[in-house]
Amino acid sequence: MIIITKSVEETIRAGEELGHKLKQNDTVLLYGEMGAGKTHFVKGIALGLGISANVTSPTFAIVNDYENLFFHFDLFRINTLDDLYAIGFYDYIGRGIIVCEWSENIPDLEREFENFYKVEIKKISENEREINVNSRA
Repeated sequence: MIIITKSVEETIRAGEELGHKLKQNDTVLLYGEMGAGKTHFVKGIALGLGISANVTSPTFAIVNDYENLFFHFDLFRINTLDDLYAIGFYDYIGRGIIVCEWSENIPDLEREFENFYKVEIKKISENEREINVNSRA
């Protein structure tokens, strides 16, 4: 499914729509350049899950845990599956919903999951985004 958004608010709403569909233990892999709107999309996912916390990018923490239900990873500085092991990533699988920003940094990441949502966000202009959401089951 391809969605075109024309504002930050619309990008958040697109994420919220996906959030409504997510089930326990689902994984969302996000792809997109710096400034594409990945974190805004994640804010929407949290809203769709009923999480009211202020969602921020876990750039330095690597993972933000929201209500022990939703785990938001930033893989910007992670480059290999071994790095994932080192940060304890695999300890989160099966504990809740996992969302990973910068999934493109780990070429083999998709092979780690049988089922996942792949979300590619492209910056069209200052305010417009093309969001391509695919379910891989």
